[in-house]
Amino acid sequence: MKLAVFAVTTVLLLGACATTISPTGRRQVVGGVSQQQLDQLGAQAFAETKAKQTLNRDGKQNGYVQCVVNALVAQLPQQYRGVRWETAVFVDKEPNAFALPGGKVGVNTGIFSVAKNQDQLAAVIGHEIGHVISRHHEERLTRQMGAQTGLAVLGALAGAAYGDTASSAVNQFGGMGAQAMFLLPGSRTQESEADVVGQRLMAQAGFDPSQAVNLWQNMMAASGNRAPQWLSTHPDPANRIRELQRDVPALEPVYRQARQSGIVPKCG
Repeated sequence: MKLAVFAVTTVLLLGACATTISPTGRRQVVGGVSQQQLDQLGAQAFAETKAKQTLNRDGKQNGYVQCVVNALVAQLPQQYRGVRWETAVFVDKEPNAFALPGGKVGVNTGIFSVAKNQDQLAAVIGHEIGHVISRHHEERLTRQMGAQTGLAVLGALAGAAYGDTASSAVNQFGGMGAQAMFLLPGSRTQESEADVVGQRLMAQAGFDPSQAVNLWQNMMAASGNRAPQWLSTHPDPANRIRELQRDVPALEPVYRQARQSGIVPKCG
């Protein structure tokens, strides 16, 4: 009964938001925040990250990252090309990168240990930009807002029926359930979608899409043990590699056409 109330409440809350279609044709629920708010949140998160982490001052590495970002951004829809994209390279051994609404891209120096060339770096950054242009941040915030409100309503109902102890338990364990059964599965979907969008973007920008496979092979070799797939926010690496390999033949003509059109990145 409690799970049913939670599910119905969440569905009703999300039903009040807008729906759209993602770049891969997936139905999305968005509208919990405006684009202006998203951009502000992205700028705030980026500023906080720069304040907390050590910035890399190596001009060559910063230029390298900026070159790849510029090449990818040049192939984006106009609404994203018109944004002033800002990049930062952080001194951090963790091979990671991110992109945020408002045109913010961060790359850890550790990424260079697995991204061995410009095409592999484009696979990383293309994937992260894929999250932005697929509106994943907006989608995730909208879902989280719905989940949190749904839990509050369910907690109030439980409290009215069974007392404060029951209300606290519902909020505590309900939050864990929403995280495991509702929020994380959506994140895995987004990660897979960002792979598809990012690999196509890199091909359009003149980067070899087959290098996305090599990148994740490198990442898999460097990652060691990891959590089970169903508890992870990322797809299983072996599945990810198979899916990237699957899409290479369809993207090779896109890549060749870009190169023949003079789109030939020379970032390093």
